[in-house]
Amino acid sequence: MKSQGIAVGLFLLASASASGGIADKVIRSSIDGVDLIASPTAVKDVVTIVGSMPAGDAFAGSGNLAVPTLTAMMLDKGTTTSDKFAIAQRLESVGARISFSASEQTLDIQAKCLRKDAPAIVHLIIEQLRTPAFSPAEFEKARLQLTGAIRRSLDDTDTRADIAFSRAIFPAGHPNRKAAAEDVLAAVEHATLADVKAFHAKYYGPAHLTLAMVGDLELKPVQAQLRKDLAGWHGGVPALSAPPATPPAAAVTQPINMPDKTSVSVILGQASGLRYSDTDALALRVGAAILGSGFTGRLMHVVRDREGLTYGIYSGVSDDTFTDGDWLVGASFAPELLDKGVASTKREVERWWREGITQEELTARKTDLIGVYKVSLATTGGLAGTLLRTVQRGKPLSWLDDYPKAVDALTVDQVNAAIRRHLKPDNMVLIQAGTLPKGK
Repeated sequence: MKSQGIAVGLFLLASASASGGIADKVIRSSIDGVDLIASPTAVKDVVTIVGSMPAGDAFAGSGNLAVPTLTAMMLDKGTTTSDKFAIAQRLESVGARISFSASEQTLDIQAKCLRKDAPAIVHLIIEQLRTPAFSPAEFEKARLQLTGAIRRSLDDTDTRADIAFSRAIFPAGHPNRKAAAEDVLAAVEHATLADVKAFHAKYYGPAHLTLAMVGDLELKPVQAQLRKDLAGWHGGVPALSAPPATPPAAAVTQPINMPDKTSVSVILGQASGLRYSDTDALALRVGAAILGSGFTGRLMHVVRDREGLTYGIYSGVSDDTFTDGDWLVGASFAPELLDKGVASTKREVERWWREGITQEELTARKTDLIGVYKVSLATTGGLAGTLLRTVQRGKPLSWLDDYPKAVDALTVDQVNAAIRRHLKPDNMVLIQAGTLPKGK
């Protein structure tokens, strides 16, 4: 079934190329503040829905750090008109699913259903967003569940390194700065149902809700259902913004010693100072991919294949959708190979920064990136996610067609200039989380 979906999707991409762009097939409408982005395709019966609303963890501000996630966890625990069992039965009876989760900036929505059920599933999404029951018993269960998840994260080297890195490169108040796990754990203990209700009332609303729908769509019934369900609902806030973070004045090393771990998670990097929509952002992403994306990246070739110091190492740019993001190298080393692994990684990063990329590397990477991008649009989920990310990143829908052209137009000089302009190898943050050698 999956291969058939991809084959159909690739056929649709070819058809779009022959008769205009992918964006030409997208229908965008504003319904009582909701940005509805729809792309009808020939994939039979299936409809995929993804969406977001600015109500993620960063919106806790100076309040209780756990409340945004707890609020998201309460959405599928029943509404004021249907308990969670009735909702589960409604979904099961039509073979549909809906899920909610909180990320740094957004409440994220994912759903899948059949064509005939799309209006009903949209209705249920809005019902869950608008009128959660906020049952005291379910709230206590959510607190216990979140407490367990946080305690498990405290024992995970990758998670500990990731949190420490974000706190080292982003200043207090920056939306990308993650809260310390210990602080969130304490916040869960003190969170109240009243806090969750207040957060919901303040931040949930249609004004900045985006829904992307892809598949075998009959759009008019969906639009009509949305108008009915949104009537009288107000509120919603835009995504948070912040001044770009700046690299530290000197290199920073932060060890996190965790007993009885077989490997050390390492992150080396800095704040990029760039949003996805900025001029140099694409060039820096391509340069980072050449350094460390997949098995053809420089870091895998040298640090893993040639020197045998790690099973996995990568480089990339992330968290730049709404604000400036980060550039990093991530790797895992055995404790006894940590020093050699870090030294090798720093050497390759310095060489990449100083000498730049080559035309051969750029040509090969362009082919890879464009190919992967086109394949990602070949399923309803892939296209829906791309539609959502495109508008979140402040790009017009024409970017769906312009992205491959923009990648193909990049030059070696542009990529090397972006690398040298925005990165500072001598001033990077190094996080090491795991069982560290003595003296670390």
